[in-house]
Amino acid sequence: MRNSTCWLMVTSALSLLVACAPSAARPPAGLAVSAAPLVIAHRGASGHRPEHTLEGYALAVQMGADFIEPDLVSTKDGVLVARHENEIGGTTDVATKFASRRTRKVIDGDTVSGWFTEDFTLAEMRTLRAKERLSFRSHAYDGQFVVPTFDDVLALADSLGRRRGRPVGVYPETKHPTYFRGIGLPIEEPMLRVLRARGLDRADAPVFIQSFESGNLRLLATQTRIHLIQLVSSAPQVTPTALRDIATYAYGVGANTRQIVGDDSAAVPTSLIADAHAAGLRVHAWTLRPESVFLAKRYGGDPLAEVRELVRLGVDGLFGDYPDQVVTGLRK
Repeated sequence: MRNSTCWLMVTSALSLLVACAPSAARPPAGLAVSAAPLVIAHRGASGHRPEHTLEGYALAVQMGADFIEPDLVSTKDGVLVARHENEIGGTTDVATKFASRRTRKVIDGDTVSGWFTEDFTLAEMRTLRAKERLSFRSHAYDGQFVVPTFDDVLALADSLGRRRGRPVGVYPETKHPTYFRGIGLPIEEPMLRVLRARGLDRADAPVFIQSFESGNLRLLATQTRIHLIQLVSSAPQVTPTALRDIATYAYGVGANTRQIVGDDSAAVPTSLIADAHAAGLRVHAWTLRPESVFLAKRYGGDPLAEVRELVRLGVDGLFGDYPDQVVTGLRK
């Protein structure tokens, strides 16, 4: 939406960005293989601000992120908004404003209770404010930031990229695409329309589209030249044969760090990166987080050790909740 409300939100987020020259230690945002992995801000600077907010995305860019990642879900009136899930009880104040809208649904085979974006119009979503999802992170910014649309995110990325003199990449994930298509609110077509309207439907655009589902990526491969990333979560998805198949429609794979290095007891690198590279695929690792509940014990509480290990193993991109830590790890 290109209206005064949207512009005020973008302006507010822009105010968080201080003027600073890009570090020579960081590669330019883009799709070519670079000397260092891309830094991908997972849901924005989500360790510092509530996830999927313009303020969190702007802070991530200030910290040196190459890409910002909006997860996309649909409103009742077919507008794409940035939320990790369509259930928004844990990430907004919806329970206090629309208590009677609580319901139960089956999403991709799982029964979920709460409040869902597809039951709210964009106008109603605009009345909500984001909050921190995790209890052990700061809640100082709860209730301050709106839920942005996908176009809001692209407008912010464009403005911040012009300001810093190099593109800010955008890395959308289609969330529950089969479910949304089944209720008549497909994600893919509106996403491509928004990208095309901003001139980003091209092979060299600083955009990746990711999904855990393969069916929608295979379809997207026939509809767009934007590079696609297949998210993988199980061993059968990363065999050499499976990776060669993924390479027929995708540019790369997004893999859990445990798929790359192994668990705490083994701590032995797998062949995933070598196999993916042999198939012509890039590998982007998710998700680097410093808290003890997430960080493997072998790193001794040092999140930079995880960054350095993944770099040594040859990853092409790193998703992090704290993009400043990822940038620091790449410099050391």
